[in-house]
Amino acid sequence: MSKQTRIRRTTVPQIAARKGGEPIVSLTSYHAHTAAIVDRHVDFILVGDSLGMVMHGMESTVGVPLDLMIMHGKAVVRGTKKALVVVDMPFGTYEESPAMAFRNAAKIMKETQCGAVKLEGGARMAETIRFLTERGIPVMAHIGLTPQSSHVMGGFKTQGRDEETWALHEADAKAVSDAGAFAVVLEGMVEPLAAKITRQIPIPTIGIGASVECDGQILVLEDMLGLNEWTPKFVKVYGQLGPMIEQAVEAYAKDVRTRSFPTEDEVYR
Repeated sequence: MSKQTRIRRTTVPQIAARKGGEPIVSLTSYHAHTAAIVDRHVDFILVGDSLGMVMHGMESTVGVPLDLMIMHGKAVVRGTKKALVVVDMPFGTYEESPAMAFRNAAKIMKETQCGAVKLEGGARMAETIRFLTERGIPVMAHIGLTPQSSHVMGGFKTQGRDEETWALHEADAKAVSDAGAFAVVLEGMVEPLAAKITRQIPIPTIGIGASVECDGQILVLEDMLGLNEWTPKFVKVYGQLGPMIEQAVEAYAKDVRTRSFPTEDEVYR
C-alpha cells in the first residue's frame, strides 16, 4: 500500500521568503467549512477580528473579546491542512505592556494551534513585537488604516492622501520590520505610499486597499463573495452569494408553505 503524501502547512519563514517574488494570496475565514475551501487556494488565512462585525453584528472591532478569537481560531485550524493560520489579537489584549501581550499571544497560539498572531500599530508597538518574536511568537504587523484605532482616527479614513504624513507611515513600517515582524499588512493606503514602503522594507507587505504594488493581497471573504450589502471601494466582488442564498431560502419557505417539501424523495419509508 502506498503511503499518502503528507500535506505540510505553509510556514512563517516561507511567507517571509516570498518578498518580491510570487504574490502572496490571503483571505479571512472564521469557521471550519469556509476555511476548508479557502485552504486549497491561499498561502495564509487570517482569522481577523473583523469577525466581530461580519459574524456578530458589532459596529466595530473594538468589542471583540479574546475568547471569541480563540473559538473561531480553533475552528479555522481544524478546517485546514495547508495554509498558515494567523489570528488577530483583539483590542485591549496587547497594548498595555509586552508582558501582557506575550501572555495573551501565548494563550492564542496554545489553544488554537495557529502559526502566528497579528497586531495593529507601527512604531508604538515595535517594543512589543520584538518582545514576542524573541520569545518564539511570530508576529504579523498591521499599519496604515488600523480599525481598532478608528475612534481616534475619526472613522475608516484612507491613509497617505497628505504626502506630509508619509514619513510617519514609512517610520512605522521600518520599526515593525526592524522589530522582527515577518510581514506587515498595509490597509487603506494610497498606492504611491504603499509602493514606496514595499520597496523600502525587507519583509513582505500584504495589501488591503493598498494597490497591486504590495507583495501580497488579503480581503474579507464575505466581502469578495458578495455577502454584504455594502463593500469598500478596494473590494472586487468575485461572487454574488447574498442574492443566491436569499433565493434559495425564499424557494425553501415557499415549498414548506405549499407542502411541496418534503417530497417522496426526502421521506423514510
